[in-house]
Amino acid sequence: MGCQELIRIEPMRLRDLDEVRNIERKSFATPWSYGAFLSELVENENAHYLVARCSEDVVGYVGLWVILDEGHITNVAVRPDMRNRGIGHMLLTAITALALKHGVWKMTLEVRKSNSRAQRLYQALGYRPAGVRPRYYVDNNEDAIIMWKELTDDDKERLGIGDRDQL
Repeated sequence: MGCQELIRIEPMRLRDLDEVRNIERKSFATPWSYGAFLSELVENENAHYLVARCSEDVVGYVGLWVILDEGHITNVAVRPDMRNRGIGHMLLTAITALALKHGVWKMTLEVRKSNSRAQRLYQALGYRPAGVRPRYYVDNNEDAIIMWKELTDDDKERLGIGDRDQL
């Protein structure tokens, strides 16, 4: 039995930040700082972060900003040795359910133009390219593709979100 059967999705806690930062450093050329994550967790009332946990280890995370009826995926990453096991899909599905509970009906994110693997995952989840942010990434001036997804009542039903779940 692989770890995927044992993955739990939970809210990110302060105690998770060291593991989250380790994944962040291994995943991104310009990783967020400890302070940036700390600020998101304790100061940003519009921010929501989840972790994927295998046993007690954090193996992935995702962040969301809720602004009115829109959700912006701030970051998503899976520990390199745990990739290609569906954990990214699980995290994005869980954050979408959380977004719906907060009244979100449109989701957006940016992805590197060269990151075709991530783009395929986002497209499989219903995101569609909607524009480009030229030279968005400061490490190499790579463009970002802006992707959007419209959420529907069908998404609410599929994810088991009822009107009673509205916050």
